[in-house]
Amino acid sequence: MKCKINRNAANVLKNMLNSKEAADGKMIRVFITQNHGDHGHYDIKLDTPTEHDEIVKTDKGIEILLDKREDLLDGVWIQYFYVSDEGFFITNPSTGFHDK
Repeated sequence: MKCKINRNAANVLKNMLNSKEAADGKMIRVFITQNHGDHGHYDIKLDTPTEHDEIVKTDKGIEILLDKREDLLDGVWIQYFYVSDEGFFITNPSTGFHDK
């Protein structure tokens, strides 16, 4: 599985990983909130790995949990923008769909 993140997202994710909640061994998880078959809606949370997860190391040195059973997670791109509505923007270029 693959996962990319932009520089802004890496900074925000590193802050999440430095929180008290992450101190309990939790990692960043990208998950699907709604699966529409050909595309999904994504979100991020701190979570612990399970036997269904693949830990994907990004080029920014951050490890991301992805559920191997969810094809729509393979190839996600996590971006964070500081314009208009600050927040994460997660896409999967292989499906052509995204969620914010």
